[in-house]
Amino acid sequence: MATPKFEEIKQYILTQIESGEWAEDSRVPSENQLSELFSCSRMTARRALTELTESGVLERSQGLGTFVAGLKTQSSMMVIRNIADEIKDRGHGYSVQQVLLTQTVATGAIAIALGLEEGSQVYQSVLVHCEQGTPLQLEERFVNPRLVPEYLDQDFTKQTPHEYLSMVAPLTEAKHTIEAKMADIAQLALLEIAAVEPCLQITRRTWSRQGVVSFARLVHPGSRFRLGGHLTFS
Repeated sequence: MATPKFEEIKQYILTQIESGEWAEDSRVPSENQLSELFSCSRMTARRALTELTESGVLERSQGLGTFVAGLKTQSSMMVIRNIADEIKDRGHGYSVQQVLLTQTVATGAIAIALGLEEGSQVYQSVLVHCEQGTPLQLEERFVNPRLVPEYLDQDFTKQTPHEYLSMVAPLTEAKHTIEAKMADIAQLALLEIAAVEPCLQITRRTWSRQGVVSFARLVHPGSRFRLGGHLTFS
């Protein structure tokens, strides 16, 4: 099946950026220029530019045009670090249990988070990260197979999903939601906690230049985890 024109345009733009031909803040061709270059309608060109803008690859400035966006940095309150490195930096032992690594069907919420059609095939992993042999984080992650086709071939007892994804699909953006919750029965067993213990859940969507890479739920026992940061005010 032929590749849709808007996807061809997106890939063309991404290739120019990845190769360094178009640097950050460079102005990209207009809808009219792209429609002429790819022999398509302005609407098709607009869709390509809109999708890349929504994913953070491009930025639009009213009256000026569309430009290559700079890499987005994480909030100072939520710097993304590899949990294995965090634990080792504390001088503690790190271990992990790989509970699940499979292909599954994206339900409504997962499909929306990954920007896919409901019912699409996605990859799913479930791991328990431990500090000094005690469960510290339950990680459930859903991954876009189009962007990370070899995800299921990995051994996540040797490297974390974060390490692998940072290598094959470098992160350009992340969005977090933090909430207190009570663990369900399965989570209680995996985290080895009592039913009365509250947990802190971080949900995280991550992007690369090509689009949404993964959606993860990170659940931490309240007695074993705290969230902090350092803010500097000018």
